[in-house]
Formats: sequence, structure tokens, C-alpha cells
Amino acid sequence: MSNLTIEEQLAVLQAENDRLKALNQAKAKKRELTLKVSEKGAISIYGLRQRFPVTLYSEEMTRVLDAAPAIRAFMEANKAKLATKEE
Repeated sequence: MSNLTIEEQLAVLQAENDRLKALNQAKAKKRELTLKVSEKGAISIYGLRQRFPVTLYSEEMTRVLDAAPAIRAFMEANKAKLATKEE
């Protein structure tokens, strides 16, 4: 790269940046949430974790969904302490 002019280096870096952005967008599409019924009759949510789904029975899922406002308030109140996972 040392033999390239500044303009050529910029073009190479811009092309690499565009390639990485496209790759990241493709990965983001793969992470869309999907739902399935597990073999044991539970609800499996795919796309939250890389390897394994989050699986809850319908009663558990109902409890979590009903508690959504309290969960969001807790998250907001503890925002500074919570870690975030950037993928």
C-alpha cells in the first residue's frame, strides 16, 4: 500500500469500508427474530443468541410479556449498570 497515492489508498479503504458495511447488514438480517414451537411444546425465540434459542413455556412467556412495562422501567433505572452486547 505504500506505493499507492493518497487518492488510491482512499479508494481502497472506501471499498473495504463498503464491503464491511454490506457484510454487517447481511448479518443483521440473519438476526431477525423467529418463533418456533419446540419439541416439548414451548416457545423458542431464535435470533437473540448466536447458537441457542431462548425457550419458555407459554405461561412463562405470558408472565414476561405482562411484566414488560416493569422490565423496561427496571432497565431504564439501571441503565448505567447494565452491559450491552454489540455484535
